[in-house]
Amino acid sequence: MHRKPLRIGAATSIVAGIVLVTGAPDVIADDATPSGGSSPTPSTSPSIDASDPDLKLPEGATLAPPKVLDIKSIVEDENGDERREEDNEEVGYTLQAEVLFPMDSSKLSDKAVSRIQKVADDIKRWNVTGTIKVHGFTDNLGSYAHGLALSTARAQAVAKILRQELGSAAKFEVKGYSEDYPIADNSTEDGRKKNRRVMIIFPKGS
Repeated sequence: MHRKPLRIGAATSIVAGIVLVTGAPDVIADDATPSGGSSPTPSTSPSIDASDPDLKLPEGATLAPPKVLDIKSIVEDENGDERREEDNEEVGYTLQAEVLFPMDSSKLSDKAVSRIQKVADDIKRWNVTGTIKVHGFTDNLGSYAHGLALSTARAQAVAKILRQELGSAAKFEVKGYSEDYPIADNSTEDGRKKNRRVMIIFPKGS
């Protein structure tokens, strides 16, 4: 009597040794032959010979010291106006120029000052003692010299608020880069908007 193939849901997991395969397709009963093929060969877990010399360190060799893998977290608001990145060593904020400054200006709005003060609160939380980098960037419209002056003035405006919040002991590196180091395509307005930005990067403290 012919038996229908046994179907197992797509969420089934098959474990072979230490390999986990998820999302497996339908499984066919072992007395059926797949169309156009031969009967499948049952898989078995490989045996491991603990005395195999290939599994042992060469004489005189030592294991490398343990290393903590670099884990990065990225949080971006729904409009993409602000992005926060954090890894094992530092924290970085990317603030879009449109939410900080009027067009072609380095004058901060009251709302922009409030956002920068929140970044300063995060810097305080990490007890930062190293250098805080504040870097400004523009798109490629206009001359390079104009972009350099504007990006520098914007970085200085942001750094000024941070200094007021963090005190005179805080150390800063403030630079403008004009259209250098774009993070998006300058041939579209959406890309140029992403490139017009100020970045605040600081090392984690104790």
